Order: sequence, then C-alpha cells, then structure tokens
Amino acid sequence: MDPPFDPEQGALPDDRFLDRELSWLAFNERVLELAQDPSLPLLERVRFLSIVGSNLDEFFMVRVAGLKRRIAAGVAVPSASRLNPRDVLSRSLAQSHALMSRQAQMFAADIVPALTDAGIDLVHWDGLTAQEQAHLGEVYRERIFPILTPLAVDPAHPFPYISGLSLNLAAVMRNPATGKDHFARVKVPPIIDRWLEVSPGRHVPVEEVIAAHLGLLFPGMQVVGHHTFRVTRNEDLEVEEDDAENLLKALEKELLRRRFGPAVRLEVEESIDEEVLDLLVSELGVSTDEVFRLPGPLDLRSLGEVADLDLPELRFDPFVPGTHEHLAEVETSSPADMFRALRRRDVLVHHPYDSFATSVQRFIEQAAADPHVLAIKQTLYRTSGDSPIIDSLVDAARSGKQVLVLVEIKARFDEQANIRWARKLERAGCHVVYGLVGLKTHCKLALVIRDEPDGLRRYAHLGTGNYNPKTARLYEDLGLLTTDPVITGDLLELFNSLSGFAPEADYRQLMVAPTGVRDGLMERIDREIEHHRQGREATIRFKVNSLVDEMIIDKLYEASRAGVPVDLVIRGICSLRPGVPGLSENIRVRSVLGRFLEHSRVYWFAGGGEPEAWIGSADLMHRNLDRRVEVLVKIPSEQHVADLGALLERMSDDAVTSWHLGEDGVWTRHGGEHDIQTELIERARRRRSRRDASGSAAPSSP
Repeated sequence: MDPPFDPEQGALPDDRFLDRELSWLAFNERVLELAQDPSLPLLERVRFLSIVGSNLDEFFMVRVAGLKRRIAAGVAVPSASRLNPRDVLSRSLAQSHALMSRQAQMFAADIVPALTDAGIDLVHWDGLTAQEQAHLGEVYRERIFPILTPLAVDPAHPFPYISGLSLNLAAVMRNPATGKDHFARVKVPPIIDRWLEVSPGRHVPVEEVIAAHLGLLFPGMQVVGHHTFRVTRNEDLEVEEDDAENLLKALEKELLRRRFGPAVRLEVEESIDEEVLDLLVSELGVSTDEVFRLPGPLDLRSLGEVADLDLPELRFDPFVPGTHEHLAEVETSSPADMFRALRRRDVLVHHPYDSFATSVQRFIEQAAADPHVLAIKQTLYRTSGDSPIIDSLVDAARSGKQVLVLVEIKARFDEQANIRWARKLERAGCHVVYGLVGLKTHCKLALVIRDEPDGLRRYAHLGTGNYNPKTARLYEDLGLLTTDPVITGDLLELFNSLSGFAPEADYRQLMVAPTGVRDGLMERIDREIEHHRQGREATIRFKVNSLVDEMIIDKLYEASRAGVPVDLVIRGICSLRPGVPGLSENIRVRSVLGRFLEHSRVYWFAGGGEPEAWIGSADLMHRNLDRRVEVLVKIPSEQHVADLGALLERMSDDAVTSWHLGEDGVWTRHGGEHDIQTELIERARRRRSRRDASGSAAPSSP
C-alpha cells in the first residue's frame, strides 16, 4: 500500500485488499513453519509436511484450475486486489514452486536426518543391503508385480491417460535387436503402501522397488532409464442444475468427467531426461511454468503413512476428550440422558475438548432410539464412511419416525460418498432432499421433535463443524445444544424452507445466508460504531477460517476509522490489510495453527455493554454469503457469550503463540509464552479431574 493513506481524501485506497490466492499460499507457508519447528514432536512435524502437500494438491485442482478456466474463456477480470488474473496465476505458480522447493529441502535436510536419529530410516533402494534387496524382490514378485500394468507408447499404443495425483514411472526401454528406444508408463498402484517396511524401522519408497525390477515387466528389453512424475488435473465440478430431481444424475455424470480434466501441474524429479520431459509436456499440454522440477521423492503427502507409525513417544501426548460437565451423569455409568440435561439448560460444547461422541453423536443416537421422539430433521455436509450418525438416522426411519435428511451431494471431493449415503438413507425410508437449486447447503443443523407430557418439545443442535466423528477429534468446533423455543422455532421454519416451498421466514435468533448473514453482520458492525460514538463499550471480535468478502472488509475498515477495536482470528485466507494508518490501525489479525485445526466461526460484539455472540457455519467469503445456505445462531446464555468473548480475547493476546499479519500482507510468527490449544487441553483435564474427585460437575467454560 502506498503510505500514508489520508482518510480526509474520502475514497478508500484501491490497494486495500490482499489477494486471496496468494493469501492461501501464505497459509501453507505457516503450516510449513510448523513442520520446521523443532519444539514439536517429530511425527507431528512429518504430518504437517504431509498436510502442505495435500493442501497444495487442492489449491491446484481448484484455484489454479479455476484461474486457467476463466482466463481461457475470456471472462477473467481483475480481482479485488487489483491484480490481473494472469499476474495472479503467474505469482501463484512461482510462489507454489518456491513453497514446494522449501518443502522438499526441509524433508531431505531436516526431517529425514531427524527420523534417522529417532530410529526411522527412510532409505533408497541403493542404500539397502543385498539381503534386504532380495527380500523386497520376493515381496515385489508376490504382491506388486501381479497388479502392475505397463503401458507402452508406440504407433499401436497411444500415449496413455494419466490420472490426477497418481504417481508414475516414465520408463525408457531399448530394443536390443533394433537399438531403438521406447517410452512406457507404469502407474504406482495407490492401493499399496507408499513406504514399504524393509525391516523394523527401515522403509523404502515403493516406486524405487518397482524401478529396480522394471526388467521383469519388459522382458527382452534393456532398461535405459526411469523417472517418476505426477500430474494434477482440474477436478473442480461444474454442474448445471435444472431441478433437484436431476441433480443426482447430473453430478454422477460430472464425477466421471472429473477424471479427464485438463492438467494444471506436472511434477517431475529434477534429474529427469529432457527428451522424456518434452514428451510429457507435449502429451499433457502443460506450459513451462506448470512444470515443477523437484528433488525426489515426489508426493510428500504420502508422509502421512510415516506420521501414522505406532510410535506414541514421537507424537503429541494423547488427549481423550471427556463428557461436557453439564451432560455428565455422575450418578450412574449409563450414557447421559440428553433430553433431561437440555431441559435444565443450554449446553455449549467445544470440540475436541468436549467429546463429540457423548454430546452431539449421543444426541442423535438417543433421538433415534427414544420412542417418544416423533421426528428428526438434519443436514449432512460431510461425514465419515462408517458414520454412527447415518446408522442412527436409518434406525430412526425404520422404527417409524419421520426423518428428513438434507444431504449436500456437492460437498467438494466428498460427492461420491454423499451420493452413496443419500441412497442408503432413501432405502431406509428417510426423506432425503438435496437442498435448493443453485445453492450448497453448508449449515450444520439437527432438530428433534419429542412428545412429552406437557406437549411437543423441540431440541436442537447448531454447530460450526460437520457431523463427522473422526474429524471431530482433530477439528476445533463449537456447537449449541438447546431447547430454546425461539431458536428451535426458527429452525423448524428453516427446514420447511429447505425441503418445501415455504417463503423466506423472518428469523428471530438466526442469520441465514444467502440473504441474511452479510447484512446482519454489517448491521451489527454499524451498531458497534454507534456505541463507540456514544461513549459506550464497543469491540468487535471475529474468528473465522477465511475473510475475503469486500463489503465486510470495508465495513470493518469503517469501524476501525471510527475508533472501534477489531480483533480478527483467521486460520487461512485474509484479504484485509491491518495496521494501515488512517484505515485499519485499530484492527489486529492473528492466525492460530497447531495440533487441532481451528474450524469454528464466532462473531462477538461488545454491544455497548450488552454483548452478543453468534456461531455457525459461515466464513466471510463470497461463496458462503451469496451461494450457500449458511446459518449463524445467536447464543442465548449470557455466560456462554462471556465465555466466547474471553476465548477470542485470549487468542488475540500477544502472550499466545500465533502469527501476526502486517499491512504488507506478510505473516510473522510470534512465539508467545502460551499455546492456546495446550491451555484448553489442560483446562479440560483439570475440569475432568475435579469432577472425578468431587463427584459433581465443575463450572463450565468453552
């Protein structure tokens, strides 16, 4: 930004927004810094290195692919950052290349030696003993050779299709009779472990085992050379929706087409033969700047296998979440009676510090089994393959309950699984709907209708995370369990809107996108500005995954210029420039990364001394605010509102380890004295210990 910005000039500066693509890459640089941190357990560092690889795969499959598609179609316009789309693409490719080079360097120079010191040897084929090579030769013949498919390239065999993200060997073979060289491709089967265990503590990449035995695949041919390569393709989906009835079939067809998306990245080992590289570039149709020459091994996301080794001393200390104190049954060992607990008070659960299994999962399971429950209505965006949530909904429908499930089958990269679960639910008798045409349903909601002596009572869960028991142990999320009649009434109206033709309701305790979240938040920011002008308490604290929406950002700039303190805790993308004199000097932006993936969205306002807090599924991005059904719920309990405000205040504290965003768009790590996730783990352990010792529940705090 060209300093100084003079607010008296009126118009806001054109360069007030950071580019979202480059900000996403900066997030992955922060993850890479975690992999570099020697204070973290070694296998956790290995996992962070793997996560960088997975994140970059998705970045190319979706963001880079989208940029290329818009440029090719001639519909690309400058982004809010004022960067030309071609410049964004060029910078993204250059920054990605630098990031991947750092990742490869860190693996070779830092991680591999540290693993060796810890008794885990990642060795090359040439580093194996003759006995080890002989042993792997037997393994190869018995378990690998039978499932390999060599594909030759010659006039009778055209260049084969290379599937996205597959690891491949480009083999150059010479016919001794003619002296002519031939190209062949061998795909490394993804069903085989990438890192084969040779002996306890020693592992070798499977592609090197295959390469060492290429002669068996091409008998009579001379192996001249071999090179590993990997292709990333455009795997974002574009589905034309005529109506919800055709959506399922349209999506299934598009999933088949996804496999054949154009290539957007070619990764090769830096030692690759130039003629082989020229052939790959020509056949795959990639440009020079889309070729990533890297030291091997390629595809470091496979390090997840190493991170999963059974070596607990090289991981974070185990943490087993306990039951939330207001749900704990101290009188008996039986599971908590969720309905009795929720009739007493609302419960705000904070995962993974509070157990998902004994709160949200238990809520659905009890509702399915309870003969007094008449109906269950729920949204499903992503869930696990063996989800007990799905099983409970199936059981509920089979027992005669009315079960409505809104399955979002367009949840990116989970489409196939969601189609499968949707059909399973339909076969069980559930009413399955696929949401509104043109919108993804991203909200996390469950509503239970129960027949009780004093009439029908509604119970609800509204959360920030998916109904996925597996990710609930790794993702930080919040959820409200409540019987509040206003909230549950709003929720009933919303489900009717999603499954039928009900007109948009006037929600009282919910903000619902695509019409109500942006306007609702901007209205509350305006209120904070007015509170500040009137001398009342005014502060804004947001915690989100991403902040991109220009209207929200400009409104936050307005709050800052009016003197309102703004604290933003943002895990990933941030397009706002904090700390600019005259524009955003009252805004602080922090990013907290660590053991758990920070995933909750919280919107907290001081409210002139009457604070309010909202939680929900919506990030501050165009897709969330304009193209998705998202829900924020107003937290009714004053204590819960205070707890959430204190949590966000602590996360912004300079004493807590985090990354700070500067006005130049650069994130700097600040190693505070305290790690917020460690603090919350210890707090959860202390509460559990006190409860176990006293036999009664301790005061709650999220």
